[in-house]
Amino acid sequence: MGFLGEAPPASAIPVIDFARWTASTSKAGKLAVAKELTDACRRVGFVYIINHGLPQALLDQAFDTAKRLFDLSHAQKMQAPHPDGPEVHRGYSYPGLEKVSQYMDGDEDVGKQLRKVRDCKESYEVGSEENALQPNVWLPESTLPGFKAFTTKFYWECNKVAQSLLRAMAIGVGLDDPEYLIKYHTGHNNQLRLLHYPPVPAAELESRNVARMPAHSDWGSITMLFQDDCGGLEVEDPTTPGKFVPATPMPGACVMNVGDLLMRWSNDYLKSTLHRVTLPPLSDRFDGAQRMTRARYSIPYFVSADPDSRVECLPTCTDAQHPVKYEPVTQRAYSKVRAKLQYPKSKSVSAAA
Repeated sequence: MGFLGEAPPASAIPVIDFARWTASTSKAGKLAVAKELTDACRRVGFVYIINHGLPQALLDQAFDTAKRLFDLSHAQKMQAPHPDGPEVHRGYSYPGLEKVSQYMDGDEDVGKQLRKVRDCKESYEVGSEENALQPNVWLPESTLPGFKAFTTKFYWECNKVAQSLLRAMAIGVGLDDPEYLIKYHTGHNNQLRLLHYPPVPAAELESRNVARMPAHSDWGSITMLFQDDCGGLEVEDPTTPGKFVPATPMPGACVMNVGDLLMRWSNDYLKSTLHRVTLPPLSDRFDGAQRMTRARYSIPYFVSADPDSRVECLPTCTDAQHPVKYEPVTQRAYSKVRAKLQYPKSKSVSAAA
């Protein structure tokens, strides 16, 4: 099967009701939803998924868990510290420890320059207990009772939705086997992240002395994001490079985006789009004399291929007019390149709360 054609014009972030995929019992019905999904991922790279399958009560519990976590004292959160260096992404990262960027050459002097603008956020990373390459770092049960049990459960519930989305993506790009991508995505190499952007004086963000999260693309296959009602997520307009448009929170929706490796897998047929987190909307942006921003909570779920998966052009995404653009690469090798400067090799960054 040959290349699937040129992308239609870009527009606002589309909304897809995934209940139609779940409820459909016909090949044609599923194909219609799959085509809507992949068309959105070609035009914009981002899509709102409603009726994705995660109950609202479960999402409410996830955000409540995140708030209870970040309400702990700095000393308590540091009972589960993120390991030194960029190899393992687990446990608690205090504000300023992680630096997000698009830089990939690995020059540590460049990394030091990037770190002069601190990312003002804190996070906690959770993965599969069966991933020996990324061992979890847990808080003591007495510090936050039920945290390990709930986040483990939530991790695997998110994976169920992710695998449904991957099946739809496979059909949408013209693959005959809906399980094609699932074969490379067992779920054990995914990452659940609880994120908190604490209040900060607006002037600090406006002067670029600190950042929420700078513009970047995600590394993996797809990302599923759940966000509170604060706002601040922005997506680059695919028709106007450098212009960012709000991804306004939609109650109960999952914001899904394509990651770099799926873009590479699809020979750029699917789009991995730059996005960032900045000031929340004007209507409720500031509070008090210091113009403090609202706190923001979000929960991204990063879906990654298994480490030794060979990422090479899908057969439906190339033909004589669209030659293969990328050499094959493993997920493990690509992630090492992207992660090199994300975390310092030693905790030289101030750990002030």
